[in-house]
Amino acid sequence: MKSIKSVIKVFKNKYVLTILGFLVLIIFIDANSYRQQRRLNKELAKVSEEKKFYEKQIAADKKRANKLMSDDESLEKYAREHYLMKKDKEDVYLLIIK
Repeated sequence: MKSIKSVIKVFKNKYVLTILGFLVLIIFIDANSYRQQRRLNKELAKVSEEKKFYEKQIAADKKRANKLMSDDESLEKYAREHYLMKKDKEDVYLLIIK
C-alpha cells in the first residue's frame, strides 16, 4: 500500500503532470508529432529512390538523344522503326505477329 501511495503522490506533482502532458502532446497530438515525423521520413526515402530512378532515366535519354542528333544513320533508323517513315519509291510492310 505504501508503494501505491507514493506512486499516486508522484503523479499528483504538478511538474510530473506537466512533463507527462508535454510528452503526450509531442508524441501524439502536435502537427510535428513523432508519428508524423516517421511518416514523413518514410515518404522522403521513397521520393529519394524515385529521384534516383528518374535521374538515371534522364541520363539514358540524354545519351540516346545525343546519339540520334549526331548520327544521321541512327536518326533514319529510329524514324523508320518508330514512325514508319520510308524513302521515295520504297514500300513498307508492317507485320504484326501475335
